[in-house]
Amino acid sequence: MVTSSDNSGAALRVQGLRKSYSDVVAVDGLDLQVESGECFGLLGPNGAGKTTTIEICEGLLSADSGSVEVLGRRWESDSSELKELLGIQLQDTQLSEKLTVDETLTLFQSFYRDARDVGEVIDKVELGEKRHARVGALSGGQKQRLAVACALVGNPQLLFLDEPTTGLDPQSRRQLWDLISQFQSEGRTILLTTHYMEEAERVAQRIAIIDHGKIVAEGSAAALKQRTSTSTLEEAFLALTGIFAGVFFVILIALGGLQLLALDSCRQG
Repeated sequence: MVTSSDNSGAALRVQGLRKSYSDVVAVDGLDLQVESGECFGLLGPNGAGKTTTIEICEGLLSADSGSVEVLGRRWESDSSELKELLGIQLQDTQLSEKLTVDETLTLFQSFYRDARDVGEVIDKVELGEKRHARVGALSGGQKQRLAVACALVGNPQLLFLDEPTTGLDPQSRRQLWDLISQFQSEGRTILLTTHYMEEAERVAQRIAIIDHGKIVAEGSAAALKQRTSTSTLEEAFLALTGIFAGVFFVILIALGGLQLLALDSCRQG
């Protein structure tokens, strides 16, 4: 039987992580530590390196350099054991559309020695009425909930959720937040990426903001707002990633263009 590492200390430790695709640097010397038993939020603009980072931590990609330690183990030497301890929900999970919800989860359950009951997991993600429906007949939000269920059925110690509430209606999103809180209350760990600031502030005890492949800020939502003298996490995010400055520059250009057009019109008149 595979056992998890001690619940004290770091569940995930990343040091000096680098990954490039041709001449594009996706992750640039990134350092990250997620403590056992916490929900950690990873935020960043599109293309900032979030998904590349999380996929290296999941063992789906290899890094160019740097080290990744997951639950006290490394992918290079402990891959079989790690696969038993992790739950992974990808940003775009492709499931067989001809299988039913029940068949899909039964298949995933068979991959693990200490798996959860399929019916219990189906109820947790509110798919009871769709248990015998084919995946191809599900809505986008229902497929997203099924992807989360596939990550949960193995009874993981560390859960990776890559934008799990994309496509969910507000009620389903809040149900998933409750599910994350329940999972964490069992002493387990979550690493979450999201574009929803309300979601990050609601479920994550600590947040790291990544931009251009580096962590530019880290702390609680309250600490990030205090650091940037802003009133919302969204404003703090925009300030830390430089988006405020970019938007302001575009506005100045637009206003300048309007002023030039007005001046030209006056001259012609």
